[in-house]
Amino acid sequence: MSIYIKLNVAEAFRLPSLDLLLEKKWRSKDLRTIVFPGLLKCFRNSFYWIALCGLLVLVVLSSQAHADEKVFRKASFIPQWVPQAQFAGYYVAYEKGFYRDNNIDLTIIAGGPSAPADELLKTGNADFATLWLSSAISMRSNGVCLINIAQMIQRSALMLVTMKSSNIVSPQDMAGKKVGLWKDLFKVQANALFSKYGIEIHPVRQSYSINLFLRGGVDVASAMWYNEYHTILNTGINADELTTFFFYDYGLNFPEDGIYVLEDTYEKDPMLCSDFVTASIRGWEYAFEHPEEALDIIMTHIKNAYIPATRVHQRWMLKKIQALMIPKKKSVLMGQLRADDYSRVSQALIDSEMIRYIPEFSKFYREVIGYEK
Repeated sequence: MSIYIKLNVAEAFRLPSLDLLLEKKWRSKDLRTIVFPGLLKCFRNSFYWIALCGLLVLVVLSSQAHADEKVFRKASFIPQWVPQAQFAGYYVAYEKGFYRDNNIDLTIIAGGPSAPADELLKTGNADFATLWLSSAISMRSNGVCLINIAQMIQRSALMLVTMKSSNIVSPQDMAGKKVGLWKDLFKVQANALFSKYGIEIHPVRQSYSINLFLRGGVDVASAMWYNEYHTILNTGINADELTTFFFYDYGLNFPEDGIYVLEDTYEKDPMLCSDFVTASIRGWEYAFEHPEEALDIIMTHIKNAYIPATRVHQRWMLKKIQALMIPKKKSVLMGQLRADDYSRVSQALIDSEMIRYIPEFSKFYREVIGYEK
């Protein structure tokens, strides 16, 4: 025989026993009908305890499932130029899911003339940005509260190039010569070099093109080792026909690309900053270990941005960036900003009258590598 009982599930746990239910043939309006076979009498009061325990188990399992779900933090990042191998590690980290592994839902904004990284960072339209160390020091000195959380490039790629036929074999030989210089912060190192050797040159404003040098318009040209120098070689000029001057060889190492955030961003979530740097370094390490895969990724982004570039040039760039990024000293970690590099760049900016004071190093740099909450 079966006993039909209308039972309010919420009230069931307040009932004293199954016997009471069976005796009174409990009824309640507008509630769901449940069929209890007569066999349920065997369970007596244990019925409710079993139901309660089952419910608790379900609650615990549900809570654990929610606890295991990743909570992604949204963030945006802008490199200081258009997609190219100079920023390969970040694009690799993005495509390989390294940022998501660190619970970051990242958006990469393409930099360039129409989207200056310094402006987007300053206005809060980007959470993270890459900037040159000299540019960041200048911004901090002028009231922008940004901080360096990783100095990725350890050795300056900026250089001066001349034809061997010019007979310029030392900085002193540049005296009175026409030297192509980029504007603003790009010429600080060159001016420091000329000041160091007590020479005066004839400065010529240089554009992003190397054509002025190729046509003999200047005796000496500015170039980046991973970019314009390779462009010169691709015109058919051999390396042994050129004389190069790397600033770091003359005690003027100005590390370039670093990762920056506003101080407020760091104070609100230092763990986010640490996770971003960790994932970025992982991306760079992967790119250096798997260069062809990294080139596949960066070439896709270059194509999507409609940037004219060749794989050969990007391969050269990636190889040179690796040489500039890996610290020569084992005591220096990848992404670490050294105090002596900071002091050198800051003093050159003071001497060039581009900043009025040197920001305190401890306020400018935060070492987030290995940061633990």
